Amino acid sequence: MVEEGMIDPWVAEWIEANPARATPFDNLSPELLELARGPVGAPPTREIANIRDDVVDGVPIRVYEGDGPQTGLVVYFHGGGFVIGSIGLMDNVARELAHASGAVVVSVGYRLAPEHPYPSGLDDCESVTRWALNNVNLFDVPSGAVAVAGESAGGNLAAAVSLRLRDSGDTSLAGQVLIYPALAGTDEHPSSVQFDGLIISRTSSQRYWAAYSGGRDLDLDHYAAPLHAKRLDGLPPALVVLGGCDMLRDEGREYAARLREEGVPVEETSYPGQPHGFINLGFPAADLAFERIGAWLRQRLHAP
Repeated sequence: MVEEGMIDPWVAEWIEANPARATPFDNLSPELLELARGPVGAPPTREIANIRDDVVDGVPIRVYEGDGPQTGLVVYFHGGGFVIGSIGLMDNVARELAHASGAVVVSVGYRLAPEHPYPSGLDDCESVTRWALNNVNLFDVPSGAVAVAGESAGGNLAAAVSLRLRDSGDTSLAGQVLIYPALAGTDEHPSSVQFDGLIISRTSSQRYWAAYSGGRDLDLDHYAAPLHAKRLDGLPPALVVLGGCDMLRDEGREYAARLREEGVPVEETSYPGQPHGFINLGFPAADLAFERIGAWLRQRLHAP
C-alpha cells in the first residue's frame, strides 16, 4: 500500500515517460490556449449509446445518455483552471460519469478566462443547471434527481453553483461531486507547497486565478472561493474526491470538514499517491474513483 503523500511508483514511472504531459501548463499565450481548448480529446474508451450536442441559453452542452432507464441527471463542469479545457477534451470524464452513475450527463462548455473572467463561467454553469432542474421530463428522470459534478476548476464551479442555488432558496440539488476541487482562491495550504510542480504548480495556479479573477481580489467572494463562505449549512450532500499527492488536497479536505461540521452529509475519499488530474489522465486509480463516484451518485439520485 502506498502512503497517502508518497507518490505511487506507477505514477512516478508515467511522469518520467511522459514529461510533456506531466509538465505544468502555465503559458497563457493565445496560440497555446487555442491548443489547450481543442474540440477533440483522446479516443473514447467508453461507449455511450446516445451522445448529442446542443445549446442552452447560448451555452454549448453535450448530452450523454445510455440505453434504458436513467438514474437521474448529472450536470458536469470540466476542469482546466478556468482558462483551458473543453467539452471535447474532457469527453472521457463525462463518458465515465455516465457509465458509472447510470445517469444522463450534461457536459457544459462554459466561457473561459481571461477573455471571460468571473463570474461569466459560473453564470453559464448556473444557467445550464437551472435548465436541467426545470427540464428533467426531457430525460425521463425523477424530479429533483439532479446533481452537479466537476474536477479542479470544475469542482469549484460545482461548489459555487450549489451555494448559489442554496442562497436563492428556489431550488435544490440531490448532490455535489467535488473532484480535487480548487476552492481557496489565493490562499495556500501545506499541500500547495509539498506537491508544487506535480502536474500543476503554484505558478500556473496563480496565473489561472489572476485570469479568472480579472486581477480583482475575490477571496472574500464565496462564489469565487467557496472555502471562504461564512456558512455552508443547507448545501446538498457532497462527495469530495482527493488525490494524496495533489496540491489541492488540503483545501478540499478542509472544505469537506467544514461541510461535515455544519451538518451537510459528506463523504471524503483520498487516493494515496495520486497527483492532481489522475482521473482526467486515466490513471489506474481513476477506475476505483469512478466506481466510488458512480455508487454515491446512484444512491443520491435514487433518493433526492
